[in-house]
Amino acid sequence: MPRPALLSAQVVKSYRRQRIVDVKHRVVFGTREAIEQVLAACGWKINTAFVERLNLDIRQRVAAIGRRVNTLCQGEDGLRQQLVLLQTYHHFCLPHASVRQPVLIPEPTNSHGSAKQWRPCTPAMAAGLTDRVWTLREMLLLRVPPWPQLQALQQDWREGKSWNRVGSLRPPATVESRTRL
Repeated sequence: MPRPALLSAQVVKSYRRQRIVDVKHRVVFGTREAIEQVLAACGWKINTAFVERLNLDIRQRVAAIGRRVNTLCQGEDGLRQQLVLLQTYHHFCLPHASVRQPVLIPEPTNSHGSAKQWRPCTPAMAAGLTDRVWTLREMLLLRVPPWPQLQALQQDWREGKSWNRVGSLRPPATVESRTRL
C-alpha cells in the first residue's frame, strides 16, 4: 500500500514507425492538480527526463544491466549488490548540478579561470545526511553493520524476546552482551 502523500505520474508515448505520434500523462498516485502544483514550484512539468537519466546512469555503471553486454551477473544477489553500490556512489560521491549550492564569497581558482561560484553538492548533502562529498575510497572502506540482521530478528521474534513496549522489534543483543548477562 503506497503512502498517502506519494505522488506519481507516468508518461505514455505512442510510436508509429519509430516516431512518437502521441504523448499522454497518466496519474498513478495522487491527483493531477497535486502533482502539477509540486512540479510547478520547481518550474518543471511531467516528463521522463529524470527517469531516463537515471536509467542511463544505471546502464552505464552496472555492467549486467547494459544493453548487449558480454558480462553476466552472478544471480539476483550479485545484481542487488551492484545496484546498492551504484546507489551509494550516486548519492554520496557524485555531485549533482541540480543540488549545487552558491558560494557566499566567490573563491579564486588555481588557474587563470573565473572565480568559483558554486559549491559541489551531492543528494546526501542536500538531504542533510553528510556535510561533504565522499571519495570512492571512503565509501568502499566504510564499515556498515549488517542491519537488519534478519536471522537473529526472526529467531528472537519466534521466541518472543525482542518486543518492546511499542510493539516493534528492538535490535538483538550482541554476542558480547549476551555473554555478560
